[in-house]
Amino acid sequence: MLFDNSLEFAQKLDAEDPLGPYRDEFYFPKVNGKEVIYFTGNSLGLQPKRTQRYIDEIMTDWKELAVEGHFRADKPWWDYHERLAEPLAKVVGARPEEVCVLNTLTVNLHFLMVSFYMPTPERFKILCEEKAFPSDQYMLQSQVRWHGLDPEAAIVEVKKRDGEHFWRTEDILSKVEEIGDELALILIGGVNYYNGQFFDIQAITQAGRSVGSKVGWDLAHAVGNVELELHSWDVDFAAWCSYKYMNSGPGNASGIFIHERHLGKDTISRLEGWWGTKKETRFLMKPQFEPMPNADAWQVSNPPVLALAPYLASLEMFNEVGMTALIEKRNRLTTYLEFILKEIDKEVDSTFEIITPLDRGCQLSVLLHGQGRPLFNFLMENGVIVDWREPNVIRLAPAPFYCSFTDMYQFGQLLKQGILSGISNG
Repeated sequence: MLFDNSLEFAQKLDAEDPLGPYRDEFYFPKVNGKEVIYFTGNSLGLQPKRTQRYIDEIMTDWKELAVEGHFRADKPWWDYHERLAEPLAKVVGARPEEVCVLNTLTVNLHFLMVSFYMPTPERFKILCEEKAFPSDQYMLQSQVRWHGLDPEAAIVEVKKRDGEHFWRTEDILSKVEEIGDELALILIGGVNYYNGQFFDIQAITQAGRSVGSKVGWDLAHAVGNVELELHSWDVDFAAWCSYKYMNSGPGNASGIFIHERHLGKDTISRLEGWWGTKKETRFLMKPQFEPMPNADAWQVSNPPVLALAPYLASLEMFNEVGMTALIEKRNRLTTYLEFILKEIDKEVDSTFEIITPLDRGCQLSVLLHGQGRPLFNFLMENGVIVDWREPNVIRLAPAPFYCSFTDMYQFGQLLKQGILSGISNG
């Protein structure tokens, strides 16, 4: 459709938005007495108003039932995590038995490496993207050293081409073919945290599995943001956090996906604890571990229900709306933001370079040529919460649950005001 850089047009799009009412389901911080324009849902999602009710329910059960809350609460604690499986499976394109919520993201990646990175003298290499999120880099390096290997020899990074800001799928597939029989594992961030690129998970997974490699994905910036079909894409495993687009609260629980072909096996390498053993016999305290037949087998401890409650509250909204509707709004909202940026670019001396390719979720990473951190400071002081990355990149993630088209227009006006007022590197 044809866009217009005007308040009236933005308000018209908001009036036509079927997800518009969900904006009122969230709390917004305020700056100078006004609700902020929030672009950092790729770092921490806003708090859903219904979250408090879910937490209060557990606190009341704890107060009134104490230990009996494990079995007598309205949502018994001992199987609380099971309530998240079905709605979460819809978000990631999985079967409910293939997902579980436990631990935190990097902890889960370490756990999953135990199961899916088993190097041999012949097959030991790990393929990842250049400058992966630092925690992934540290995790991979430490796992390689744990196996007595040299990270310099074992970890292979796929680089961007000179002068480009994104990875080309053909370069990744070529590197997979080049490593071939030496490749033990592919582990890539499904949506890159810096440039917002959505990798071709299906094609890369297929290429990896065709040479005998396991394939896993860090989906921290992907879950709740892009369309995923982890089961049908034949992904071996994946993990993600829940506090970005999933709005579950700071540092909250992680989710995992394990393809059904790896489930229900006694022989798989795995770190184990009592909550991963069969539910029917768990309290018999048997000395031998008997794995659950689903992804729950990777649990080691009883569910942290106070952490899971906000996740369940958010998943309730995802279940109400569905990823198809969220992605439809995401595409329209992000395209309108891109239009706004290009319109403002015509009106100021600075140049905005969007380094996010068209294969993306809702994040746009923008190089602000001719501008520096003072512009970021101006935006923050005027109620626009954005993310700054050195040397001069701002990351803008208009989450479709709570961002509006009017937000996009007003951001453009504040951006122009900041530049025209003389904000610069100096």
